[in-house]
Amino acid sequence: MSNASAAAGDDEPETVQINLRLSEAFLEDIDATWTEEGFNSRSEFLRYAARDAVKHPAFSREGWKQIAASEHELRSGEAELVSRDEVRAMMDRDDDAE
Repeated sequence: MSNASAAAGDDEPETVQINLRLSEAFLEDIDATWTEEGFNSRSEFLRYAARDAVKHPAFSREGWKQIAASEHELRSGEAELVSRDEVRAMMDRDDDAE
């Protein structure tokens, strides 16, 4: 099932190796993302993503899809970043419209 490794006297928690099957296209996306985001390795990125998913289970799959779509739009030039002040201004306008 897995291989466990931990050096004697190491302060690091024991790690377990797992096997994960992904499509080649998805793996290419993961590889592009971890390098763009400044992670040291694919494994570090996947641990971070898994830890985040476990720590924030209320964040829905739909929420992740929306973030991914927004990031794609930003990278492809289909959308622009807005500042916090611009978001607040938009929210104030929505309140005035009700």
